[in-house]
Amino acid sequence: MLEAPRSRDPLAQQRVSTGIPGLDEVLKGGLTARRLYLVEGDPGAGKTTLALQFLLEGARHGESGLYVSLSETREELEAVAASHGWDIGALGICELTTTEDTLRPDAQYTMFHPSEVELSDTTKAVLDEVERIKPTRVVFDSLSEMRLLAQNPLRYRRQILALKQFFIGRNCTVLLLDNRNAADSDRQLRTIAHGVILLEQHAPEFGASRRRLRVEKMRGISYREGYHDFVIRTGGLDVFPRLIAAEHHADFTTQQIPSGVAALDALLEGGLDRGTSTLLVGPAGSGKSSLATQYIVAAAQRGQKAVLFTFDESLHTLYSRSEGLGMPLRSLVVEGLVRVKQVDPAELSPGEFAHLVRRAVEPATGEGAKVVVIDSLNGYLNAMPEERYLTIQLHEMLTFLGQLGVTTIMVVAQHGLLGTAMQTAVDASYLADSVILLRFFEAEGRVRQAISVVKKRSGSHERSIRELKLSSDGVRLGEPLSEFRGILSGIPEFVGMSNRLLNRENGGGA
Repeated sequence: MLEAPRSRDPLAQQRVSTGIPGLDEVLKGGLTARRLYLVEGDPGAGKTTLALQFLLEGARHGESGLYVSLSETREELEAVAASHGWDIGALGICELTTTEDTLRPDAQYTMFHPSEVELSDTTKAVLDEVERIKPTRVVFDSLSEMRLLAQNPLRYRRQILALKQFFIGRNCTVLLLDNRNAADSDRQLRTIAHGVILLEQHAPEFGASRRRLRVEKMRGISYREGYHDFVIRTGGLDVFPRLIAAEHHADFTTQQIPSGVAALDALLEGGLDRGTSTLLVGPAGSGKSSLATQYIVAAAQRGQKAVLFTFDESLHTLYSRSEGLGMPLRSLVVEGLVRVKQVDPAELSPGEFAHLVRRAVEPATGEGAKVVVIDSLNGYLNAMPEERYLTIQLHEMLTFLGQLGVTTIMVVAQHGLLGTAMQTAVDASYLADSVILLRFFEAEGRVRQAISVVKKRSGSHERSIRELKLSSDGVRLGEPLSEFRGILSGIPEFVGMSNRLLNRENGGGA
């Protein structure tokens, strides 16, 4: 066994940053210093990248770092670092990979089993390098090689325990990297480590790989439990901590958010309420996105920042449609009052989307949007068809936005165009505070649009059904369609004495 001097340093509970802001947030401050941690992950999940970020963060604070590599050469590590734009010249690298000399016949062991000689040589090389560099941060990559050298679980466990005492006695914070597909008999290693971080990689049937991490164990400190999505970009890991709505509150004044269209505001008896969520439901082409854009433009013209996440529509189409309706969306984007984020459905994870929304509305980020539009929830679901619990995540995000006083508008397209056979891909009506229903209906040989408010938790609303028309003059609403019956069925019956429908010659509404 290795002997290690005992340390009773009162700073033993000091926290050190991992170099990854999102992971530090998950750990609520970072790792406890002078402890040994296990980082498990699938091949390609990002273990080496995480380890290099950890060492480089220490180097930025003047701490010495040592990377002990049993499986990768210095050249391979430098290539990984270069792909992220890093210079690891300041780090100590102990390269213990097998060389080509071992292939020679005279290098083969005869009297002793190779593991008995190689394990001792490997351990001695590591200890000598630690004594020479005196690092405060150490990465050991990987335990798979140590496991093979030890040959049996007892010897392997004793070796890890000895290394643990040795490193901690020399005030080192250590990351042990290991493959997640290790045998179940080796899971006892988790009892030795002070903390365990799991990295997972999943390849969906279509699109980019999805990665997530989970802190399985962390002694002595609280941390955010559950899975947290992350991506590997140029520059390292970007972790998106799971959104917990209960941790975010802000005081705000209750007020109504008008649309700028008098008849639409009358339908809602004043407008949407701040801190609520609204669902625009209807078939494709019924005007949902245009109504959502109207609210964004009106908010920006009042000086309030707004953000639009579009899953289904290109920016060119969005701007062209808005200009055709007399909405100056493009100029408001240029002024910085509106931010439009086009989401690539094949590249996004739920955690990353929640992070984008959070960054758009929190005042600390400098954006501080007061109106958020998600167009559409169909695109949100289609972007993540294999993800589970999306509805729960959506509920958490809406609660978070509501507690910050943000008005959220969500668009949902129904399958079908006319009649009562239309279906909704996702039933989020129970999550929303208000629901606005749009429909096509046929009258006088024309396909027309109707609008009604079927739910508003925060107050009263008009219960009539009005005709909706979108033109170069913008959004217009007609008088209540009181002389028709069966509007929502798509094939109404005229039961009145007059015709109050909107047409090209006569506006007939506000």
